[in-house]
Amino acid sequence: MKKNIALVMGGFSGEHDISINSGCQVYEALDKNKYNVYKIVIDRGGWYQLREDGSHLPVDKNDFSINGTRFDLAFIIIHGNPGENGKLQGYFDMIGLPYTTCGFYTSALTFNKGYCNPVVASFDVVKVAKSKLLYGDRPVDIDALLEELSLPLFVKPASGGSSVATTKVKTREELMPAIKEALGEDSQVLVEEFIKGREFDCGVMRTKTEKLVFPVTEIIPKGGHEFFDYEAKYNGFSDEVTPAEVDKEVSDEIQHVTSLLYDLLDCKGVVRFDFIYDTDKRQLYFLEVNTIPGQSAESIVPKEARAMGISTAQLYDMIIESSL
Repeated sequence: MKKNIALVMGGFSGEHDISINSGCQVYEALDKNKYNVYKIVIDRGGWYQLREDGSHLPVDKNDFSINGTRFDLAFIIIHGNPGENGKLQGYFDMIGLPYTTCGFYTSALTFNKGYCNPVVASFDVVKVAKSKLLYGDRPVDIDALLEELSLPLFVKPASGGSSVATTKVKTREELMPAIKEALGEDSQVLVEEFIKGREFDCGVMRTKTEKLVFPVTEIIPKGGHEFFDYEAKYNGFSDEVTPAEVDKEVSDEIQHVTSLLYDLLDCKGVVRFDFIYDTDKRQLYFLEVNTIPGQSAESIVPKEARAMGISTAQLYDMIIESSL
């Protein structure tokens, strides 16, 4: 009997449209001869099934059903709130519905960079840049902040992705406007010291039989972009080289640290870790973990999977089978 799969997309954050794009990519790739796939959209206007004719059927939130149809698995592809921060996972745990991502606690921890960074630093397997977590309901002392951290700095929402409202700050005068912009996206802001180096990403997942660590990707911004910001990610202003053209020693270290962090943070499903490699100091720094990485046609993890001979359809099938 075919399994009923709820492909859950949308969300409440600035990544809503990116999530929809990822969800549609997953939908097209899934084997409809093997699964009954339902597009489920969650947004502030309601929870509903998006049908092929464009009509909507409401979700019964008591048991996450559609007109009495129950699901065997939730394939969560919501980037940001509420899919990547643990809220949806907690709800699914309470109604007993399996899902494809990390559990609620790991999701909540890793989603907030200000909370996750000290935990990763405590593992002592990779360096973490100096940073300061700011709270929107408390005054900011710019002078004290700059005594603690050295320019240039990155200012970003503590909980968020896709580099939304992320700014590279080079002067004191730029700092407060950047903090205010980030506070427009989140109630907490992470101010982090800039690490000069090459940016690398690495995906990882555990199947029913093994853990797969994907080839490393290098992110190379172009067109005047100094880092992998929103426009560089989604409007073609970056080169994403997979496998990365880097010394095997560096590639091996990135894959090793990725594998360690996956286990230490108790991750599940497909996860992507982001790093900066300081080429002068020959030192690897942890940037962040994405527990629901993008799955659009040009997203990094599907590219990495294809580089190791796993088609997009096979990747999603492996995700489902390992989660059921």
